[in-house]
Amino acid sequence: MDYSKLISVENIFQAWEEFKKGKRNKRDVQVFERNLEDNLFGLHATLTNKSYKHGGYFEFFVNDPKRRHIHKAEVCDRIVHHLLYKYLYSIFDKSFIFDSYSCRLNKGTHKAVKRLEYFSQKLSNNYTQDFWALNLDIKQFFASVDHGILKSLIKEKVDDENILWLISQVINSFPANGGSAPRGIPLGNLTSQIFANIYLNELDQFIKHDLKIKYYLRYADDFMILDNGASQLLHYNDILKSFLAENLKLELHPAKISIRKFSCGIDFCGYVVLPHYVLPRTKTKRRIFNKVLESRISEQALQSYLGYFYHANSYGIRNDLKNTFYLMV
Repeated sequence: MDYSKLISVENIFQAWEEFKKGKRNKRDVQVFERNLEDNLFGLHATLTNKSYKHGGYFEFFVNDPKRRHIHKAEVCDRIVHHLLYKYLYSIFDKSFIFDSYSCRLNKGTHKAVKRLEYFSQKLSNNYTQDFWALNLDIKQFFASVDHGILKSLIKEKVDDENILWLISQVINSFPANGGSAPRGIPLGNLTSQIFANIYLNELDQFIKHDLKIKYYLRYADDFMILDNGASQLLHYNDILKSFLAENLKLELHPAKISIRKFSCGIDFCGYVVLPHYVLPRTKTKRRIFNKVLESRISEQALQSYLGYFYHANSYGIRNDLKNTFYLMV
């Protein structure tokens, strides 16, 4: 796809339709929609003559439960994000490894946990022996993404100079650190999801093809390696620490390096995988029950919480949650 096709009026209107889902009651979206055709044709004009400039961000914090700093772009820019996300996803997703689970079609946390169950059964020889799991996390990943490295990785598969210009407009809109090596992609941009997978695909490829590690999974910047020996995992930890620093200018979070036996439970993507069964994470379970007890949550929220528990061995917990909810109504 060339630039003119990417920014066609048809694609811009399609991006708007995708963007507005679930957002029609938001004030900024309603204001934009009052003059929808003028705004979309205006966006097309600025993209065509390359006078488009990405706007600023509205900042706020969310607790989910970890406190996160979110940057929300203007409606016009988020439509551009949808254009680029769809385009980049179609190009890059086929090159990603199977066991990358974040922000990909037919993947997600539940598929990651199912895959971990499958790996665990194989590595434990059908639960007859123990093994070890190394869990690693990248320190301040989104704030640390190097703009130069990210652009060079995208340029390997995108050769249209105009599309590269537009991608740069989005990347350059958010330097967390100024100076000679700007860094950072914002939590809140749809494009940040595909940028993250493009960036960390370098790590995935190194682990799978250079180190030839068979039992490996990644969800966003949280990744895991399984092995029969703890000493081998410590060796991998040292290698990956050097690889990330030298190739991606990233750092492992020193407080989030964990090596655990399978028999003690492997914590990943909100669940704890043990021989023969999966449990919800204790902190998550406690937080959900506290929310039900402290506030009158909606029926929709209840179903969402039940959906989380459904993917674990939690029949009794689900019944307790429903009973608690209906007592509080």
